[in-house]
Amino acid sequence: MLKNTSTALVLALFALGQPALAQDTTTSEETQTATQPAATDAEPATETEAEAEPSQEGQLSLGEEAVPEPYVRETSGDWQIQCLRVDGEEEPCQMLQQLKDDQGTNVAEVTIFKLKNGGRAVAGANVLVPLETLLSAQLSMSVDGAKAKRYPYSFCSPIGCFARIGFTAEDIANFKKGANAKITLVPAPAPDQKVVLTMSLSGFTSGFDKATEVSQ
Repeated sequence: MLKNTSTALVLALFALGQPALAQDTTTSEETQTATQPAATDAEPATETEAEAEPSQEGQLSLGEEAVPEPYVRETSGDWQIQCLRVDGEEEPCQMLQQLKDDQGTNVAEVTIFKLKNGGRAVAGANVLVPLETLLSAQLSMSVDGAKAKRYPYSFCSPIGCFARIGFTAEDIANFKKGANAKITLVPAPAPDQKVVLTMSLSGFTSGFDKATEVSQ
């Protein structure tokens, strides 16, 4: 079962109070005075002010650019149009669909986006599958029973493994006129079995028109 990957960004703010530093310094000085032995002929140790004061460098955040939060702007058939909030600019949007098994459990997630200057690939997709997937078996996809294409997995993260796919103009045309696509993956614990998931193509044409181009 996959968790929803469109999580909100959490910002942690920490402020280091100057009064706390002054209190620590005072306590240190009092302790040193109380425990300092009687003066002797030995040369007293010297300590610069910079060494006495604890450095605040590395304790204060200088801030970083906030990551836009994804949200579902609308639906198109069985697809969601997922966008990023960008002030003053065109929002980048992609198509999103959760793929479920026969029990209604989310097993995989597909996002499809247009490509700018992608060469033969006019669109791309990221397919997220569970970690316990046999990567050497690759992922296969077929539209309305046509001959399947196989795609390798690119990398894995704590939430699952990804296949990064490129679609030609012919592939997109088949999606637009098709009813559904079958995505097949092989579980690592049972390599003799296959998991076949249905990717609905209902609303694909309208959803693809609403997706924005991204640079390759």
